[in-house]
Amino acid sequence: MTKHIIWDWNGTLFHDIDAVVGATNEVFRPYALAPLTADEFRAVYTRPIWVAYERLLGRPLNEGEWELLDEGFHEHYFRLSVACRLAADAELSLTSWTGTQSLCSMAPHTHLVPLIESFGITQHFTRVDGLVGLTGGEKAAHLTAHIEAIDIEAREILVIGDSVDDGLAAKHVGARAVLYTGGMTTRAELEATGLPVVDTLAQALTYA
Repeated sequence: MTKHIIWDWNGTLFHDIDAVVGATNEVFRPYALAPLTADEFRAVYTRPIWVAYERLLGRPLNEGEWELLDEGFHEHYFRLSVACRLAADAELSLTSWTGTQSLCSMAPHTHLVPLIESFGITQHFTRVDGLVGLTGGEKAAHLTAHIEAIDIEAREILVIGDSVDDGLAAKHVGARAVLYTGGMTTRAELEATGLPVVDTLAQALTYA
């Protein structure tokens, strides 16, 4: 039985694929790469993010290159994401769940908190955790710390996210997970995890 839902933010509750793709294209413009479409981005996306960047470049990143790319990405992303909105059924899904819920994101915490507040949905979450420090890594350790902080048994938790990494993190902590196709990852990759895959957030709640 599900007692608590942990939501992912980027690509799940927050429909920001256009900003992510746009920012990625901006940081790779000096490399003379052809601009990516959303589907082309999904085809290379993975975590850690620097692996996706190496896929795009066809080579390992040089020393210090990841930090510069990550800084540039976030500069463009913060500008472009102003035009992004919540997923179509995000608010309905948040209000319809009768248990507790929290949010664990790989986005920078200092940017995440005011953004969530701007949508007027903060009251739905018992806790919000973004990253402090370098972004782009894997979610397992971050989710582990989040669950320790909310003090709920992992077996009573359902994680809802849009990436393979969300599913792997849930498996790592012993929680169940549902993966959503509205974000950064192709359906084929999501299905390859063996976890349930849904096209709407409302459908994800049926697994709770």
